[in-house]
Amino acid sequence: MTIAFLPPDDYHFPDPTPALLHHDGLVGISADLNVGRLLSAYRSGIFPWFSQNGYFYWFATAPRTVLLPAKLHIGKSLAKTLRNKPYCVTANQAFGEVIAHCAATPRPHQDGTWIAPEFQTAYTALHKAGHAHSFECWYPDEEGRLKLAGGFYGVQIGRVFYGESMFALAPDASKIAFAVAVPYLAECGIELIDCQQDTDHLKRFGSEQMDFEDFQTALKQKNAQALVRPIGGVVRERGVSF
Repeated sequence: MTIAFLPPDDYHFPDPTPALLHHDGLVGISADLNVGRLLSAYRSGIFPWFSQNGYFYWFATAPRTVLLPAKLHIGKSLAKTLRNKPYCVTANQAFGEVIAHCAATPRPHQDGTWIAPEFQTAYTALHKAGHAHSFECWYPDEEGRLKLAGGFYGVQIGRVFYGESMFALAPDASKIAFAVAVPYLAECGIELIDCQQDTDHLKRFGSEQMDFEDFQTALKQKNAQALVRPIGGVVRERGVSF
């Protein structure tokens, strides 16, 4: 079985099932990374994982790690922090800064980052098209001025949010951003959060495994449903004002 080369201006992706069986999830390779390609990929449960020599490599993972917003779990320590620490969580107020920090954050067992400049450009275009969103956690400094402390970004199509990457410049910042963002996303109409990878960090928030076929079925249903309200603005303030 050969790996498909995805021709420009044809955003169709092959069925990822054979790739999951024979190529560790590598579905195809393209020379382009643009809004049309990204939207088509995410609708099929596929995402770009890295680039090499000017080509982009598209993968699927199975089983899929997902989080159902209604099943979000907040541990006692984090719940105490959410009640007592001064912070502000916003949506889409600093997308460029968030993705740049995510790209610069060292990852265990990774040499460098997959969020190369081409990825930052592509996801910024997706953000401008209304399908990529950032969540920011701000902490006050000694003079009370808010400073970006952490956050994450992801892709949204219909009622599905596909999480991509997070970062923290200060303790608990990314955790606060995520814990506040999930119920907010649910209020906006999000019914499924794609976490891609199974990690202990996500398990603590209540993530679970979903069969890939069931995942694709859920995407077909929920990608076609509109949000209840748009994503953006101040999500939550505790002891500070944005």
